[in-house]
Amino acid sequence: MTDQLHNAPNWTYLLREFDALYRYGSAGGSRPVRSHRKRVREKIALLLDRDPPFCHREPETKPVVEHLGRAFDLGENTVMRGLSRALSRVSHQLTWEYGYERLPKALEKKFAYCEVVGPKGPIISDTLILGFVLFAPKTTYPQHSHQEIEESYISIAGAWSENDTAVYAPGSLILNRTDEKHRITTGDHDPCLLAYAWVGPAERLSAPGMKFSATRKIAGK
Repeated sequence: MTDQLHNAPNWTYLLREFDALYRYGSAGGSRPVRSHRKRVREKIALLLDRDPPFCHREPETKPVVEHLGRAFDLGENTVMRGLSRALSRVSHQLTWEYGYERLPKALEKKFAYCEVVGPKGPIISDTLILGFVLFAPKTTYPQHSHQEIEESYISIAGAWSENDTAVYAPGSLILNRTDEKHRITTGDHDPCLLAYAWVGPAERLSAPGMKFSATRKIAGK
């Protein structure tokens, strides 16, 4: 069933939290990050102005969603509490997915993502994808990249590292340029919840062709 966004207030509030995140957060002096933030917030502003179609997708869960409550608890105590609360209010409506045709068995209980804006909805857009990815503790998300898609991750809850270069806390933003390979690991004791934004050609966003670069041993297997 398709409606308009103004008839789904909790989803409107969630989109506004994304807008605030990309509008008022710091680029840390990085020109590429600043440019990416600008592209994302301009696309969000257009969505809010145009009152886009809202598609009621069928809710779907995955085993890792058992960790979502803990992630919300952690998010309450961070600078990301606004986005965490907004997501919690629609959590019963989320469609959690794997996205890969072939998923390592060890990841089946340790990872899933949900889109909140994109070609599939629920908030319809063909120029932007916004969503969330949830990892269980002690997860290694194998090396991968996204062809023609530029993406950013923003931490909501939990500690994580990308390509073993640093440990990121809630509020941190990481930018991955198009085709840039990256690998994620998460902390030992708590789940990790990340918000993400994808920008790229409409045809690529509608069929991103997600696949891992190589098969790796998954931590905690």
